[in-house]
Amino acid sequence: GAVLVAHLTAGHTKGTTTWTMDETEGGRTLHVVIVGSPNVNPGYKLVGNKAYPRIASDYRHGFQVLEGLPCDIFLGAHGGYYGLQAKYSRWKSGDRDAFIDPEGYRNYIADRERAFESELKRQQAGTR
Repeated sequence: GAVLVAHLTAGHTKGTTTWTMDETEGGRTLHVVIVGSPNVNPGYKLVGNKAYPRIASDYRHGFQVLEGLPCDIFLGAHGGYYGLQAKYSRWKSGDRDAFIDPEGYRNYIADRERAFESELKRQQAGTR
């Protein structure tokens, strides 16, 4: 009965996808966001990338999409994005709201966007 909605959040790769769904629990609707990857890995060429000329603009568009998504439950392609181990431990100990983390989502997206902008500026300046 779940409906997943795909959101193109390209940049990390051309096809990076973030998924959303709504989950009803205890009479409340929670917005779930499963982040693809907004990370700029070491060696990514953001300026003058002949294989992916739109990489920087795709990252920026991806961040616009991510910033516009309502999020109660933050999940991601890798557990480290959203603190899976700590949240799962809390959940196992009885904290049924352990995965509800809209602030963690906003902070993660803002941090990744700052890292992207910093690396883009560095590459535009031609520094290594």
